[in-house]
Amino acid sequence: MKKIFLSIITVIVALSMASCGGSSNTNSRKSQELSGSGATFPLPYYNVIFEQFSELNGDAVAYGGIGSGGGIRNLRDGIVDFAASDAFLSDKEMSEMNAVIHVPTCMGAVVLAYNLDGVDELNLSGDVIANIFAGKITKWNDSRIAELNPNITLPDETIIPAYRSDGSGTTFVFTDYLSKVSKMWAENFGTGKSVNFPVGQAAKGNPGVAGVIANTKNSIGYIGSEYAFAQKIPYATIQNSNGEFVKPSSESISAAASGVIPNDTRCSITNSDAKGAYPISTFTWIVVYKEQNYSDRSKEQAIATIDLLKYILSDEAQKITSEVHYAPLPAKAKELSLNNLKSITYDGVALSETNISEKSK
Repeated sequence: MKKIFLSIITVIVALSMASCGGSSNTNSRKSQELSGSGATFPLPYYNVIFEQFSELNGDAVAYGGIGSGGGIRNLRDGIVDFAASDAFLSDKEMSEMNAVIHVPTCMGAVVLAYNLDGVDELNLSGDVIANIFAGKITKWNDSRIAELNPNITLPDETIIPAYRSDGSGTTFVFTDYLSKVSKMWAENFGTGKSVNFPVGQAAKGNPGVAGVIANTKNSIGYIGSEYAFAQKIPYATIQNSNGEFVKPSSESISAAASGVIPNDTRCSITNSDAKGAYPISTFTWIVVYKEQNYSDRSKEQAIATIDLLKYILSDEAQKITSEVHYAPLPAKAKELSLNNLKSITYDGVALSETNISEKSK
């Protein structure tokens, strides 16, 4: 598979069509320049689909992978067209800003990547992971890890956890999982985009944590699966709620989303009880305002934003997910999202549908 270059800041520009102010796209409107910021977790996927959207539709898309928390702050400040987040907004967060909608773009896995000489395969359980990141399991040859790996000689070395320093949707997904599988974790640390990890090394973004793991012997950290694949960092097989030890794959991630999805698509799929489910799976979302007339944005910018979201939900874009180690959305999530897009307005009037997704199938 062609490797995807992982950068913290990604700028994708359709120079041939968007650089000239008078150019038009496939929908007979002037090409627009869109900007977004947020999660680094889906960045390898966004690298591909934003470029393909630009080539297809003539609109330029600039995206900054600054972390989910930063993306939401930028949307709240009205300086981007969309934010990307691996953590859906809570009711409290939504009450503190103008009405938004969540559009899931794909599903993915948070993996426990590690750097341990001579260990190519490693089994871990949720309770063991929680105790490692809580600083209660400090040695690789601890009996609780050894019990899960009877055929592996584990070294008598100190474990070095790696975690995110920035407000992170990946951290939210990881700690949401830990809070479900460990009462100790839930009571002492909880779930959030940022928590007080008591031990280890902090780094910014998925690329930063992946870099710490790759360069630090005896380390372990949580990152999006594509970052482990790209840097050839081994990652653990995780025991799910059925007792199965599961690796992340398109199939095991999809299995985690086999339950009911609410109309607004805000839901957690960690620690799924579905057979064969990878336990640290998640949706990732793009978040946009329902009312698109803000910060002097034009109606054409608003329509271009909807076109981008419709393209991401299209069959063409969803097929790309598995090529970059993510998983496509369930049909129900796509159906709900396309319906939710109909509620987007400009000056209080529902925007007419510009269904690029139908053209690209």
